[in-house]
Amino acid sequence: MLDELDRKILAALQVDSSLSMQDLADRVGLSSTPCWRRIQKLESSGYIKRRVALLDADKLNLGVSVFIAVRTNQHNAEWVQRFRKIVVSFPEVVDFYRLSGDVDYLIRAVVSDIRAYDDLYQRLIAKIDLHDVSSMFTMEQIKSTTELPLMNALVKQGRSDISSTAHSLSH
Repeated sequence: MLDELDRKILAALQVDSSLSMQDLADRVGLSSTPCWRRIQKLESSGYIKRRVALLDADKLNLGVSVFIAVRTNQHNAEWVQRFRKIVVSFPEVVDFYRLSGDVDYLIRAVVSDIRAYDDLYQRLIAKIDLHDVSSMFTMEQIKSTTELPLMNALVKQGRSDISSTAHSLSH
């Protein structure tokens, strides 16, 4: 179970995981050693999966995001496992979801241009039969974040406590 200090640590790390241990400890009101121990506990218990750098896709010439909606008439375990293995093997694929509703799978890929997407598409359909594929290219990215809304994850504390903590840490 997370307490308020754990939530403050998680909120601060979501904003900037490169903070020094001392800066992080100061922000959450702890000394360095107890803060470090809490981070170790959060990592070992799976609350923190990993710490990464967020890269600028445009500067890396990967500014084209494409959402690929896949409908299939194959719902057997063998096909599903094969499809999953194929899709996750493509480095261009950054998100991959199984959905309810009319679309069975939604894939988000990042590529340099339409030609690079067509290459991805051709490699995909060469490896597995798909019933229906629809691609949607983003025109503008309005919001994209890796920060989880921690105020929705609260069990014991009031929502305003974590909302104000997350808000103050991001400003």
